[in-house]
Amino acid sequence: MFEIHGVLDLIFWLLAIGAFGLCAWALFHALRTPARAFAVAGKLNKRLWLLILGLATLFSFAAAVQYLSVLSIFTIASVIGSGVYLADVKPAVGEIGKGGGSGNGPYGPW
Repeated sequence: MFEIHGVLDLIFWLLAIGAFGLCAWALFHALRTPARAFAVAGKLNKRLWLLILGLATLFSFAAAVQYLSVLSIFTIASVIGSGVYLADVKPAVGEIGKGGGSGNGPYGPW
């Protein structure tokens, strides 16, 4: 007999794995980014982002190993925090330090 709960459990577990990957990617990027880039971009400081993303990674890992529910408020907040970092902060701090050299046009070297 077909069990719907088994399929739903698998889907939610895959979502939890995806949430953990998202949070880990954001944390890894924040670790590699210099602290000065956050200040120059006008974003929260690096230490605070590392705290937010570290807790997000912890909670999403707890959901991935099924210690927390995928639909818990902590897991949802983890995905939101990491999404804000990747959508807003990562592009802003990524532009810091990318200066155009002489002889470069808008699409690369001439």
